[in-house]
Amino acid sequence: MTEESKAFTIRELYDLPAAVDLMTAARALHMGRTMAYELARRGEFPCRLLRYGGTYRVATAELLELLGVPLPAGGASARVEST
Repeated sequence: MTEESKAFTIRELYDLPAAVDLMTAARALHMGRTMAYELARRGEFPCRLLRYGGTYRVATAELLELLGVPLPAGGASARVEST
């Protein structure tokens, strides 16, 4: 199994930055590249997309919510203190 297709652990999801690229979000959703870009192009990606020029970004908090992963108690500061 390649790194790109390996599922994220909860810890890895918590370690993601505030916004991730489209392919990182797609990997978290077990979605392939073609499907991710097709849904983004049609405005149907399951998370709100942020567009910077030709780049798509996804807010990690929205991705975690979609996946049903609770945000750490105390938000990001609790995550930083626990590492």
